[in-house]
Amino acid sequence: MSSAWNASYVTPDGAAWLASAGTYPRSTLALWEERPAAPVVLPCGSVFDVVSAPAMFGRRMLDRLWDDGPGSGPVAEFRGRMLLFTAPGTAQRLPALLEWEEWGKRGGDTPEPGRTEGVPPLLCHGTGDAVTVPAPADDASPSRSGARWLVAPDTRQPWLPGPEVLLWAAVRAARSAVRISIFPPADQGAKVYDVSRRR
Repeated sequence: MSSAWNASYVTPDGAAWLASAGTYPRSTLALWEERPAAPVVLPCGSVFDVVSAPAMFGRRMLDRLWDDGPGSGPVAEFRGRMLLFTAPGTAQRLPALLEWEEWGKRGGDTPEPGRTEGVPPLLCHGTGDAVTVPAPADDASPSRSGARWLVAPDTRQPWLPGPEVLLWAAVRAARSAVRISIFPPADQGAKVYDVSRRR
């Protein structure tokens, strides 16, 4: 796991940015002052959108963003899913880009694999949606809600990736999961584990 994105502390500026997404930012900040370990539900669409990916695939996307790309915006983990905070409008645009990337697929009995084959369905939360945001408390362990920060917001104007950056990360993450082998395929019933990727 890359240490470049292992920061779980929300700064006061980061908390102010998060709270600005809600209807009553001062109330949210007052709640966090009184109960810093309290997660809250905030609306998407104006300050940020959120792309939710299954945990393992989301970690691969995060690795691609930090190892090969521009980095990420804030990232949280909630109930086995990665929540990638993105630029407003991403939730509307990303599904169309993923669909367009399937241009390699053909009709008929033998479709060619598309460029986004291997990308699990990503849940895109934008205008009209809301997400549970982890508490800003400086605690690396998940709270009782199952929410925690992996990359915490630390500024009032964090950089947020747009749909093209997320598409790039999803395609790279899907490709990194594919292994090309010079060995013949193993027996169908046998379990094979690739230990060469151990860290």
